[in-house]
Amino acid sequence: MDHQPVVMYCTSVCPFCVAARHLLQAKGVSWTEVPIDQQSEKRAEMMQRSGRHTVPQVFIGDRHVGGFDELNQLEQRGELDRWLAASGE
Repeated sequence: MDHQPVVMYCTSVCPFCVAARHLLQAKGVSWTEVPIDQQSEKRAEMMQRSGRHTVPQVFIGDRHVGGFDELNQLEQRGELDRWLAASGE
């Protein structure tokens, strides 16, 4: 399925990162992971883009979703598919 590019800033041990991965996998969505525990310079990039210091931080296209809670809320409200399919406006 074609969709907006998804980027997730994460760490390998964060349980919320694991939950976000599972949700995206269940949706059949591919994503790019930016492991801030392995690429420490990416932590500053994540904080600049999101204004947050916790992981995961998920972006769909140019839109900042937030962490797992916000990603899951989009799914529960039935809005995640629309965000994934959005043309980026």
